[in-house]
Amino acid sequence: MHTLEQLRSGALAGARRLDLACGLSEMPEEVFALADTLEVLNLSGNRLRDLPHQLPRLHRLRVLFASDNDFSVLPEVLGECHQLQVVGFKANRVAQVPANALPAALRWLILSDNALHHLPTELGQRPALQKLMLAGNQLSALPDSLQTAHRLELLRLSANRLSALPSWLSQLPRLAWLALAGNPLGWADPAALQGPPLPTVPWSELQLGALLGQGASGHIYQVQAAGWPEPLALKLFKGALTSDGLPQDEWRASLAAGLHSALTTPVAGLTGHPEQAQGLLMPLLPPGHINLANPPSLDSCTRDVYPPGLRLPAPLALGIASDMAQAVAHLHQRGLMHGDLYAHNILLDPVHGQARLGDFGAATLLPLSGPKAHTAWRHPLLALEVRAFGCLLQELAAISPGASAALEPWANACLSEVPAERPTMATVAAALCRFVPP
Repeated sequence: MHTLEQLRSGALAGARRLDLACGLSEMPEEVFALADTLEVLNLSGNRLRDLPHQLPRLHRLRVLFASDNDFSVLPEVLGECHQLQVVGFKANRVAQVPANALPAALRWLILSDNALHHLPTELGQRPALQKLMLAGNQLSALPDSLQTAHRLELLRLSANRLSALPSWLSQLPRLAWLALAGNPLGWADPAALQGPPLPTVPWSELQLGALLGQGASGHIYQVQAAGWPEPLALKLFKGALTSDGLPQDEWRASLAAGLHSALTTPVAGLTGHPEQAQGLLMPLLPPGHINLANPPSLDSCTRDVYPPGLRLPAPLALGIASDMAQAVAHLHQRGLMHGDLYAHNILLDPVHGQARLGDFGAATLLPLSGPKAHTAWRHPLLALEVRAFGCLLQELAAISPGASAALEPWANACLSEVPAERPTMATVAAALCRFVPP
């Protein structure tokens, strides 16, 4: 994080990124001294209500974050910034998005946790739009123009007021990561699949250990719980709403997921936190497990970032692909769409080759019955997640050349831009298991 003193003294001359969080009520004039180099401007965590009309002077600006401020209207001046691709205004009070506020080059828009009732038609007229995050608003419908957003790959709609989904949603050719939980869609809840409720553990009976990691929805700690012989992992949610949805929906999805050797699902819930934070307790995986990849970057947008030079032996890559295919097929059979099927949510034991999929924060429970009933694994929306699995196979093939001949044909089938032509996950799982020794 930078300081006003650094900015005003000229110490940041030539900076490509500027991060300022110091109670600002207006953007400092000195920012414009960086006009010839500044590409990323992060003004999150201030008290801003508007942006200066001179903002387009930052002619190289590609990314602007202004989350946790006091905006009620998305500033129209954003639309005059011709290089601006990423716009993030999470957790403000934004109730209006003027059409003129949407930059022509818009690729990634974050408006989670605001007060939106509707979106402008022009949103679907931004041809580069890839990532759209709208969880935690008051939307009851989507603009039909989004059906022409053929590059849209990730869409977060959890915790809104949608009572129906447009028919075109399941037909978007590249949509692969979708979250819908927390909407009054009137779908039958597959409660019968959830089994008995989880036991609970009071906060007072936990000994908090090391921070193991964190994601969009919460922090994960190692803990020792009274009455449990082995250490556990505690996922402590950051707040009432995350960029993916509501903690209680993740809880329900985790229960519906059931047990599977390639899934990380909870064994207990948390009660009695002094700040009423919600949490889930999960088995603690043995030391040595690593995340297969890092989350997407500002440049990659929707695709994970792998360590430079990473190469996996073919048997390991094929084993990961088979494990994940079986885990996702299991979820689909239970009417559950994971919603965040990414390598960064896969924990890998590189020694023994075991892979586990976790993080159900973006999961959606799909209807198992209704006037237009489908068996769970044939629900049209599940074809979107098959595309996400195709992306994973494509990435595994890239970092494991020895496995590419086996993986690429199935990657291509899963990536078909005609959702109805994609195989089911059950079909993919059956095919990939043939490449793994019994």
